[in-house]
Amino acid sequence: MSKPTVKPSRPFFSSGPCAKRPGWSLSGLDQALLGRSHRAPEGRARLREVITRSKDVLGIPSDWRVGIVPASDTGAVEMILWALAGERGIDVLSFESFSGTWAQDLRDILKIEDLRVLDAPYGKLPDLTKVDWTRDVVLTWNGTTSGVCIPDASAIPAEHEGLVICDATSAAFAMDLPWDRLDIVTWSWQKALGGEAAHGMVALSPRAAARLAQPSPRPLPKIFRLANKKGLIEAIFEGDTINTPSMLCVEDALDGLRWAEQIGGLPALKARSQQNLAAVTKWIATAGWVSFLSAEEETRSSTSICLKITAPWFENLSAEAKGKAVKHLTGLVAKEGAGYDLASYRDAPAGLRIWGGATVETADIEALLPWLDWAYEHTRAEFSA
Repeated sequence: MSKPTVKPSRPFFSSGPCAKRPGWSLSGLDQALLGRSHRAPEGRARLREVITRSKDVLGIPSDWRVGIVPASDTGAVEMILWALAGERGIDVLSFESFSGTWAQDLRDILKIEDLRVLDAPYGKLPDLTKVDWTRDVVLTWNGTTSGVCIPDASAIPAEHEGLVICDATSAAFAMDLPWDRLDIVTWSWQKALGGEAAHGMVALSPRAAARLAQPSPRPLPKIFRLANKKGLIEAIFEGDTINTPSMLCVEDALDGLRWAEQIGGLPALKARSQQNLAAVTKWIATAGWVSFLSAEEETRSSTSICLKITAPWFENLSAEAKGKAVKHLTGLVAKEGAGYDLASYRDAPAGLRIWGGATVETADIEALLPWLDWAYEHTRAEFSA
């Protein structure tokens, strides 16, 4: 197979940190509040602007609290679990790497006795009909490492006794989130708007805020505390962060939010991501060697597009050899400068992962795909003998 002639203009397909918005440049950060305290009035104003613009773009209800927290989405999820877990029984949905981590945290670290883990292999969702919504429920809306997402809100009852805690890090700004059926939602800047890492966000419904205002069942480090003896620390939700944020990253987050508003907000972001998924779907229909990891069309993610190699020669390889073959394939593409960070997550089945969030241009994905075909043919010749 001859080498393709067209390369993506921006060959960046990492699932985190993700590609910057189209047209991004360092000049967009010229007004960053560098050398100033984040606790100065100007610093608080920038942080508050991230909060308010995030609420506006995502359509978060006005009575919800939104705050910026440390340690990306992982920090956001874990601060919630450490603060709340154990008040009542918990169901946790585990169907990929990060949701598996939340299950492990609850079982092995926090040692929650009344815990049910509803699990499923990569490419599938757990049986949502088995969830007990009288309990607290921990779920990941979109499996970043499996390419499987919850298809819609119908599985979650509008009225539920427990809190629904949703890790939405690769769903926020790309998918509809049912705010009327969720109670706590977390995400990070480094995903769908292409922000920088190390900062997370948490959104709390009034019910969740009331629960968090009560004493935690366990001691918490300062970096996890959303409440004190007086109750919820309201200043956190006005831009007074727990620890020192990077004001350069804050400016970059604002740049991404302003771009989202300029192109039409969440509907436009969703449409761009869906177009990226459609391009991959069209290619898979004729490629003959690759398929979606998610077998069900309605659960396929439009952001973390996870693929499996289905050619018989590949499926007959050992797990170790599969990993080497994928590394060889993605290495060929990267060496040509046609696409970077395309291998599946380290804990996932050996395969490919293409980030399809709104900051990625569909034309770049379309330019990438022939390079994958080309690299596949070279890899097959190398490994199928």
